[in-house]
Amino acid sequence: MYDVFKILNWLRVKNYEDMQDNPNVEELTQMKAMKLLYYIQAASLSITGRRMFDNDIVAWKYGPAVAVIHEMYKHCRGIVNSNYPITSEDKTDYDELQNDKESSDILEGVYSVYGYKSAYDLMRQTHTEDPWLNTEQSHVISDGAMKEFFDGSFDSKKSDSVDTDTLHRLFDENKDVMDWLKRLKHSFSAI
Repeated sequence: MYDVFKILNWLRVKNYEDMQDNPNVEELTQMKAMKLLYYIQAASLSITGRRMFDNDIVAWKYGPAVAVIHEMYKHCRGIVNSNYPITSEDKTDYDELQNDKESSDILEGVYSVYGYKSAYDLMRQTHTEDPWLNTEQSHVISDGAMKEFFDGSFDSKKSDSVDTDTLHRLFDENKDVMDWLKRLKHSFSAI
């Protein structure tokens, strides 16, 4: 199990690298980071049966949250460049998690599915999911609720065949990105 700030540093460094590669990538916000931490914890529970980090996920008004992250960044919107530039310690945390295959697979998997969505879209999505819906506001979302709801959603090891329902759902959730990539590809091929 890792410290939640180490996981957050992985997200921050990943976002920083994405911003260096693509000027259209937005800086990671506190709100988006908390939704990504929720999905990371859910994926870890679903795949390994264990938490990725010890901190509880709480059902707040704007979706799942980690209180210590909110407390640390409560007066900041962006948490990568604005007031908290990436340090060598942040990169060390990132490298440590990248070198742990199981954790890296979970982090990369969650980031590839949810990392390019806006904080608002992630908030709306979490508001449609049972763990947040069925937890009283300001109470802890139980590990059991997350594991039950997401069980099998993240685990590619459960089946050697392609889960077409999941692929269709992921495509639908990411349709705007897919359409933008197609337009971008056509723009470059016309040059």
